[in-house]
Amino acid sequence: MAVLLLAEVNNGELALDATAKAVTAARALGDVTVLAAGASAAAAGEAAAKIDGVAKVLVAEDASLGHRMAEPTAALIVSLAGDYSHIVAPATTDAKNVMPRVAALLDVMVISDASGVVDADTFERPIYAGNAVQTVKSLDTTKVITFRTSTFDAAGEGGSAAVETIGAADNPGLSEWVEDKVAASDRPELTSAGVVVSGGRGVGSEEDFALIEKLADKLGAAVGASRAAVDSGYAPNDWQVGQTGKVVAPELYVAVGISGAIQHLAGMKDSKIIVAINKDEEAPIFQVADFGLVADLFEAVPALTDAL
Repeated sequence: MAVLLLAEVNNGELALDATAKAVTAARALGDVTVLAAGASAAAAGEAAAKIDGVAKVLVAEDASLGHRMAEPTAALIVSLAGDYSHIVAPATTDAKNVMPRVAALLDVMVISDASGVVDADTFERPIYAGNAVQTVKSLDTTKVITFRTSTFDAAGEGGSAAVETIGAADNPGLSEWVEDKVAASDRPELTSAGVVVSGGRGVGSEEDFALIEKLADKLGAAVGASRAAVDSGYAPNDWQVGQTGKVVAPELYVAVGISGAIQHLAGMKDSKIIVAINKDEEAPIFQVADFGLVADLFEAVPALTDAL
């Protein structure tokens, strides 16, 4: 069987972590061909060729594929689909925009957020905020899948796959780029960071969220937030971790002033080490934490920051 994997390409660069983890999942299905698409994608294609387990790389460069436009990318994938039994991607924001369109154009189902591969037709995916695992078997000729990368290890480097340049498909012209507004930050990207420090409703205000940011900067960490903190205006929406936010699985996750609602746990419970700081010793977050500190965060966090 042959697998076509849509690489995560941002501004011409390969998002190596997400793509390499998707390669690990895809290797269980067959020979992996990686598609790097964008207005500029040659460098991303060269980087993808070095991932272990990649048999071939296709590079498609065209202005219509720039600015993360979903419709032209979906059209390109559909034009290639006849040669592949599986079309897969990491479950990123871009892929969640592209892959359902691909499935609709192929008239097949999409299996989203797959967390495990049972066999070529059968996959596991979390449901009910991660409290249950659903086993899904697809009888479609072509399987369209997004993989939850937090549950897979990244494939190593050292490969030397052949790189082939291909043309773009006809642009369906269903949308056009107007502008990008990008939030700039010196901190690591939240979904791929090795350390994440998150604050919750207990932080109390947007001004006091600076305590979370100072601790994160000491640790070289990304900053996250619970939905309660985001809804209260303490933190921007793109920091939200949880069922309706981003799913993270860092080496270290520090939860400060977060009670541990089921929706938040769904976004971070796969973290390798979880540290919780909360003054409520009955908070549900302590049930999943590896290390817990029952303390006033306004005393504990500054002391921890100073100690670091």
